[in-house]
Amino acid sequence: MKPVESTIAAKSSNFLGQNPHLSELSESEGLPGFDTQHPPDPKLIDTCVHCGFCLSTCPSYRVIGKEMDSPRGRIYLMDAIANGEAPLAEGTVEHFDTCLGCLACVSTCPSGVQYDKLLAATRPQVERNYERSLGDRLIRSLIFNLFPYPNRLRPLLVPLYLYQKLGIPKLVRQTGLLKKISPRLAAMESILPNITGEFFKGNYPDVIPAQGEKRYRVGMLLGCVQRLFFNPVNEATVRVLTANGCEVVIPKGQGCCAALPAHQGQEEQAQAIARQMIDSFEGTEVDFIIINAAGCGHTLKEYGHILQDDPNYRDKAQSFANQVKDVQEFLAMVGLTAKLSPLTEGKLTLVYQDACHLLHGQKISQQPRQILKQIPGVELKEPMDAALCCGSAGVYNMLQPEVSEELGQQKVQNLLNTGAELIASPNPGCALQIQKHLQLAGKDILLMHPMELLDLSIRGVRLK
Repeated sequence: MKPVESTIAAKSSNFLGQNPHLSELSESEGLPGFDTQHPPDPKLIDTCVHCGFCLSTCPSYRVIGKEMDSPRGRIYLMDAIANGEAPLAEGTVEHFDTCLGCLACVSTCPSGVQYDKLLAATRPQVERNYERSLGDRLIRSLIFNLFPYPNRLRPLLVPLYLYQKLGIPKLVRQTGLLKKISPRLAAMESILPNITGEFFKGNYPDVIPAQGEKRYRVGMLLGCVQRLFFNPVNEATVRVLTANGCEVVIPKGQGCCAALPAHQGQEEQAQAIARQMIDSFEGTEVDFIIINAAGCGHTLKEYGHILQDDPNYRDKAQSFANQVKDVQEFLAMVGLTAKLSPLTEGKLTLVYQDACHLLHGQKISQQPRQILKQIPGVELKEPMDAALCCGSAGVYNMLQPEVSEELGQQKVQNLLNTGAELIASPNPGCALQIQKHLQLAGKDILLMHPMELLDLSIRGVRLK
């Protein structure tokens, strides 16, 4: 055995010994473990030297405070399961479930540990080889059979609109009854946006011409949650792109980007959705494919990995991924040509909230700030712990509401402490999470997508 392997094996054994529940499980025979379909790569596991640099930046570890709920601890578990020293069972799966997948540890790690790839390999293993409880299966079935499908979500807008207009949410939250019945359903209900007439729009032409000289022909994704709950963001994005010389193509056949199932290990569903997305853009002859949601963009850029075993789509998936650009990344790259006007009479102080899958997943941090600073009169503030997750993390705030609550409170307090008049958030999940905790804190502060701010600036519309 190599020295590094020996050290890791010893540390893994010691780690398991400190956790009696896992130690007892490891003594049984025929442990359920990883199957042969892309298990976590031992070479990637071995790159972790267990230095602990990841601990301070890991949101789940900061809230829960347990070693196994940190990247280092989870890598121990992956190694132990791979070596038959621990099972893929409740005692281990719970620690993989507490991971937000925010990838802050990837940005922090001095050894370059690719925890993102390890997590992406582990979660499908969990879903294939571990039988969840009935309650867990039911809530996950609801989430993954509803949220990635806009045509299933759309019919719910009317009853949700009536639910809010009749004042039922206030009654539900004051009594706490739903939270007692199901904390997860209560968490789902608590992040509902205020349904307005804007939610019932969203019919776009297939092609929207550029204003003035055409510089680029770009495809645009509408998203699933984004197109229903944040349609004004999509409308603003189209106007910004066309005002800056882009012809915008919006294929009718597009659906979800696959982020929600992909991040939670729902491999077959993610692959099916990715194929549909690729097919919908085939033949559009676009220069780039633009997305305005951070989590979606990260997944779209991973299509080559998601469809790596599909001989019919492997190459097409990688070509598709190579065309994907976050809208802020794209605009910073090609430059703004439209004239920008002030959003207020005087100075406007705003704070930009870094979405994890933009900052850590796509390494996009300066571009959004560069764009926002081009708006006349804007003064950008920086929050404490800017790289710490807000607790939304796709559907994490519905599956792990307790941890998510604490992270949401911390994020909102850090944003408020900047004294900014407005929060700019580039991701729908983050926006819902932050808006919820602003309301709980009794703070009435504007929260907008950077594209909404750019759109108002281009059109010369002042903030109210």
